[in-house]
Amino acid sequence: MGPEWFGLGDRDFATHIVRTQMIGAGYPLSAVTEALCARWQPGVRLLPMTDDRVETHVLIDAADIDGSGAERGEGRKAIHFQEYWVRLRASVPAHAVVPVGADQAKPAPGVLEAIADADVVLFPPSNPVVSVGTILAVPGIREAIADAGVPVVGLSPIVGDAPVRGMADKVLAAVGVESTAAAVAKHYGSGLLDGWLVDTVDAGAVEEVETAGIRCRAIPLMMTDLQATAAMAAEALALAEEVRG
Repeated sequence: MGPEWFGLGDRDFATHIVRTQMIGAGYPLSAVTEALCARWQPGVRLLPMTDDRVETHVLIDAADIDGSGAERGEGRKAIHFQEYWVRLRASVPAHAVVPVGADQAKPAPGVLEAIADADVVLFPPSNPVVSVGTILAVPGIREAIADAGVPVVGLSPIVGDAPVRGMADKVLAAVGVESTAAAVAKHYGSGLLDGWLVDTVDAGAVEEVETAGIRCRAIPLMMTDLQATAAMAAEALALAEEVRG
């Protein structure tokens, strides 16, 4: 059994067990993902960023783990992201976030082709450091998006200077980025983003983002129901057409 602090539902556990068994049998993650999608039928094609092993680690003060680090005179220690996020609940300062192995990884089969064939690239309102950022850390992916020649539009994960969900502000601080919609847009940069959607409460950030060379619009960004979520997607595609034109 795993650590008691790591809780998952039965279907999550079953998925992880099957994935581990298939990888142990020699199947690459892309093949495992394809098999799981054939079982669960999500309605979209899912591709992992890489078939290589990549683990996200977080650098924290050793004393913040259980206090014993201070007694042993230790300074800082890298722990697995899941321990930082789930067990510690990001309650201690993060000094760095490192996707271990990403610099040596290669994009999974089909990833670069999917980017090249896309009509639009959308960055979801996910954690810009440990979610989207980890994908962009795999050599070739950021470059493929930047060179795709299609609109790249993102939706801000920060609303009213705070994460909508989770503790993205803690890992943003670790990479020197403020927890604001404008700061995250500039973190991605105009070399990658063409358009950026912020929530209506952050309408004051529109000018700052556009000054950074990124087209910006303020719309409701809270996924309160299916209709609201569909409206967000429609606005993202509309902005993509605007920057394309």
